[in-house]
Amino acid sequence: MDDALARGEAREAALQDVLSLIQLGRGDVQPVLDAVARHATKLCIADFCNLWRIEGEMLHHAATYGFPEHELTGYLADFPKIMPAGSASRQVWETGKTTHIKQAIAPDYADRDLAKIYDFEEVLGVPIPFQGQVWGTIVLGFRAENRPTKVEIRLVETFAEQVSIAIQNAALLNRTRETLEQQTATAEVLEIISQSRDNERPVFDAILKRACALCNAPLSGLILGTSEDDVQVLAAHNGMFREAIELFETGQMRMDGSLSYAAKSIIEGHLIAHDDMGESELYAAGSPIVRSMVDASNIRSVLFVPLMKDGAALGTLTMFRREVRAFDAQEIALVESFAAQAVIAIENVRQFRALENLNAELGDRVARQVNELERLSRLKRFLPAAVADTVISQGSDRLLSSHRALLGVLFCDIRGFTAFCETAEPEETIEVLQTYHREMGRLINEHGAGVDHRSGDGIMVLFNDPLPCDEPAGNAVRLALAMRSRMEELCISWKRLGHRLGFGVGVSLGYATVGMVGYEGRYDYTASGTAVNLAARLCDHADDGEILLSPRAAIAIENEFQTVTVGKLALKGIREPVEVFRLDGLQSLSGPRS
Repeated sequence: MDDALARGEAREAALQDVLSLIQLGRGDVQPVLDAVARHATKLCIADFCNLWRIEGEMLHHAATYGFPEHELTGYLADFPKIMPAGSASRQVWETGKTTHIKQAIAPDYADRDLAKIYDFEEVLGVPIPFQGQVWGTIVLGFRAENRPTKVEIRLVETFAEQVSIAIQNAALLNRTRETLEQQTATAEVLEIISQSRDNERPVFDAILKRACALCNAPLSGLILGTSEDDVQVLAAHNGMFREAIELFETGQMRMDGSLSYAAKSIIEGHLIAHDDMGESELYAAGSPIVRSMVDASNIRSVLFVPLMKDGAALGTLTMFRREVRAFDAQEIALVESFAAQAVIAIENVRQFRALENLNAELGDRVARQVNELERLSRLKRFLPAAVADTVISQGSDRLLSSHRALLGVLFCDIRGFTAFCETAEPEETIEVLQTYHREMGRLINEHGAGVDHRSGDGIMVLFNDPLPCDEPAGNAVRLALAMRSRMEELCISWKRLGHRLGFGVGVSLGYATVGMVGYEGRYDYTASGTAVNLAARLCDHADDGEILLSPRAAIAIENEFQTVTVGKLALKGIREPVEVFRLDGLQSLSGPRS
């Protein structure tokens, strides 16, 4: 009698424990599942307990108790998997009722091999109900001496009911949370719209990011275009598959409803959704775009929501899943609201740009009344200081027009920088670049160069235009020597930090076309021609610590510097092989080439 009372109290305590976990769960079902597996195993004196979640015919592991820890990982490695015919979980799923298999080692039982391995003879399967269906099962294995009693079976069924309550609570809480997240996302997008009057891209990016998260769709894109356009334009995307991006970039995404559902959505102005695009009409018709999406990128469930304005589509908001799982009504409604927000952003930017254009026209009328001196003074805002000063001192901007000039051209960059960027932290990369450009810029200014251009770790320096000099090649070589000397010191300090970097330079002398390129407010004074290309290629070929020179540059400096020939080299972009010279007496900076 005392044992029966103790067992009853233990059962009550276990049920109370599970109820407490349900109350404290706040949408997290896992602690309840773990507790049920533990209590059911102990109170029913079972060998083990597995809780399974069922999706379609797939069995997903939810919780386990009783399996040896060293065997559990290997056992669960095969899941999720299709429920075997005749297994306890399959019988529970098919009947919706508790199943008691008393001969687990019988030849016709699906898991008889497992029963032999773990030495259990009976299996109890109990359904976990949810919304009129079997959400999952509680499966227990028993040895012959510990057969489950009616009381114990009823206890497990009570546990299953408690799990059902926990699942329902979690679903309600998650729906509430999803609603709150959707409201928050909508508010955030509206806030971004208010801050992005001149650029719709931040709005598009925010919409796609939140739509993917809230709709559980890993891929999305926002396509712009009207039924009158020839091609579709990918304005923004989130995780878009590579094949589609290439189609947009190469102009192959034509505005043709017989080839693309995005185009069809825009042309017809209708929402299009497919549970499985592999069974859609365009796939069956052999559309290369749809076939590529399905066959090459494994796109299955899709949603296309047009961006409607005054009865016509401005584009479409697209969502993709790499599994067959249809977008439900709530998700579609959410994407439609995001599409409406995208239209607001597009119209805001159009109105803002129209106002800007009007202001620009008014500004032009005022600007034409400003005298020439004021116009030249403003050149300093967008021209290199040396060029601007020369223009202003001459009182004319004629030298900004294209012209030919004899130039000393220097190209330099860091050896090993590409490998360094692949392994270094971003902060280290920025610090190295800042130090490099600061020190090289100081030397460039000291040596009176006319113009320098910088891109990443590459620097181009021009001598003799717009600031004239007597020895453009000599000045370039003297700057190269100063640069190399300073880089030796920098590379030693960087090497102490674990960075193996070096430095190479190419110098040429020759005529090039010089002048302004660009547009209002973003001009650049630069040079182009064989002399420029030659200096760049020499820099590419220079080993760590080398200063390579073109034949003409070597001849120009031979009275002041000693050079040695390294033979003729075939250089990219140069028609004939070029005899290359190296400044003699070099010392290596000990670092790899880029």
